[in-house]
Amino acid sequence: MSLFTQRKIRTLTGLLCAMTFSMFVFSYTLREPSLYFFRSVLGLSGSTCSCRHCITHLEDEDDSWFMERFNQSFHPLMSRKSSMLSDDTYRWWQWLQAEKSPSNLTIVLDRLFQLLPAEERYVDAHPDRCRTCSVVGNSGNLRESRYGSYIDSSDFVIRMNQAPTQGFEKDVGYKTTHHLMYPESATDLDNSTSLILIPFKTLDLEWIISALTTGDISKTYVPVKSRITANKDKVLIYNPRFLKYVYDSWLEGHGRYPSTGFLSLMFAIHICDEVNVFGFGADQDGNWHHYWEDNMLGGAFRHTGVHDGDYEYNITLLLADKHKITLYRGG
Repeated sequence: MSLFTQRKIRTLTGLLCAMTFSMFVFSYTLREPSLYFFRSVLGLSGSTCSCRHCITHLEDEDDSWFMERFNQSFHPLMSRKSSMLSDDTYRWWQWLQAEKSPSNLTIVLDRLFQLLPAEERYVDAHPDRCRTCSVVGNSGNLRESRYGSYIDSSDFVIRMNQAPTQGFEKDVGYKTTHHLMYPESATDLDNSTSLILIPFKTLDLEWIISALTTGDISKTYVPVKSRITANKDKVLIYNPRFLKYVYDSWLEGHGRYPSTGFLSLMFAIHICDEVNVFGFGADQDGNWHHYWEDNMLGGAFRHTGVHDGDYEYNITLLLADKHKITLYRGG
């Protein structure tokens, strides 16, 4: 073997060892070591989608705050494959609304996925994809905003709870691709909208089965709709495992559990490439209320201890400040 060949082998071996050692170090310090290593160390492009501004694009040192929290191994939606919960997650989840005698979760999930789609959804991230999303909150700051047409221009338009569009189209739009709710905030949907149920207890999973079939369940801890109009082929379940990840990593234990608005935002951040956010926060006079109501005390929930609305909004502002989302403030 020639001296040149021996040197070449030693050089390649040394480079391989260095790369292996670097990946080992990164695996203990970062949640997505490959993302940082191959883009930052090797100088490759940070583009993870074909949009102008990708959420996971690495722009500067400020991305460390985001990447310490953002973990792509957690997926927002439950599938048959991802339906099992660890003992720790199950105990935390059951504590949220303190169900006294929950049904066997394995049996309930088996019934659930006989009725609803069981496959994984929205795991199609690709450098050529540009999925734009509008997350539409319920704040009174949407009044007279004239954001409707811009909201509707997104690929996905995500709404929540009992938010109406009829009569408010010029400000909030008319299009809805995904609507997040829980039994106590349920509303009927049209056939083209995906209902995303946020379950806070096993009974919530039983409720959605009942609401789409027999209508037997009419009460959780309060009376609820016994039946709901929705396309069962588009009904999806927010994963309790993801809910705990949001609470631990993003809210760092503030409040009892995240609000529907914040869970909607995190859903979008994990399945979309660009996220525009509307209808979050107080109106220009500092009032927290729903855009369809005149009650200026509608934001009193922020002080109940269930949700830490101020902390959630500060995280939302920080995401906007770091150019991970675009936050639109209305009138």
